[in-house]
Amino acid sequence: VIGQPAKSKRPKEPGENKIKPVNKRVKPKTPKMKERESVDSSSLKPQSILTQVMDKGHFQKLAATLSLAAGQNIELRCKGSNVTWNYPSYLDTFKDSRLSIKQLDRYSQLILANSTAADTGEYSCWLQLCNGNKCRKDETKTGSTYIFFTDKEELFVPTPSYFEIVYLNPDKPAVIPCRVTTPSAKVTLHREFPAEEIETDGTDIIYDAKKGFVFHHPSSDHKGIVYCKAEAQGAPQISIKYHLLYVEVPKGPPSATIAVSSSGAGLRDRVHVVCTVLGEPDVDVNFRWQYPGQESGRPVIIQNFWRLINRGIGHTTRISKSVLLVEDFEDIDVGNYVCIAQNLQGETTVATKVEL
Repeated sequence: VIGQPAKSKRPKEPGENKIKPVNKRVKPKTPKMKERESVDSSSLKPQSILTQVMDKGHFQKLAATLSLAAGQNIELRCKGSNVTWNYPSYLDTFKDSRLSIKQLDRYSQLILANSTAADTGEYSCWLQLCNGNKCRKDETKTGSTYIFFTDKEELFVPTPSYFEIVYLNPDKPAVIPCRVTTPSAKVTLHREFPAEEIETDGTDIIYDAKKGFVFHHPSSDHKGIVYCKAEAQGAPQISIKYHLLYVEVPKGPPSATIAVSSSGAGLRDRVHVVCTVLGEPDVDVNFRWQYPGQESGRPVIIQNFWRLINRGIGHTTRISKSVLLVEDFEDIDVGNYVCIAQNLQGETTVATKVEL
């Protein structure tokens, strides 16, 4: 039978199939290892530099989310000699003494003591690469985790206010930020009037425990007052209320107009020049003025203010005004009054003339 003689070979002795020294000298795999290392370094694959300090000096790499009971202390470390941290902004706003950050030789340490439900949020760090005074983020040396500080008494992450405005802009998603402290909580969205639950279809409206309810395609139909309800092994809890205002103002430089109380002023008159801008509710407008007596140091009074107005069918607009007041009008005040209104999209210049 073909192949039969092979079976009659003696069994190999232990150790006989080991690689012989002569084969080791060839080192056929060495070039492949070097090649792989060079590929990895050139591809700049991000490395997580964030760890959590556990008991007895143990360290744990952090996943995308972490759930801890409120009241615990937590210590995070980021490898590197020049580390920048990001954490829930209110900890800075209130200069919370429970938060401590120290930069040591080889790592940076973040300690949060006596955690609360309000501390729920994203904690991240990255290495800074500096050349002189210029620094940039090293995209290959970063770390991030979202920490839920669970509290049965506080299913929603507490906020400093009891009422918030959310702008519904047709060209970008809107977020109702009712975040939870317990990721497993069941959360629903409700309209106050008429009283009804708003269906989340998972496409146009979704719920994200880290963000809240996200409206991907806001419309005027969504405007009104809403709130969130959460349930997690106990009595349901209600969030603060959110006033959804629909915005329909085209993006671009400010749409500015200028008006004067009197184009023909008399001596010692009080003259008002008003610059008005209609724009998006959440876009700030900055004003600058040029006027006849400016170079000679002629004193004027300038006041800026803004308010929200409804322009029918639930559309909301921000009206921003800058008022320049000249008291005791004189010859030096005769001439052109120029208003420059600026936002993130650009600037608009308007002018009017005042004569004696």
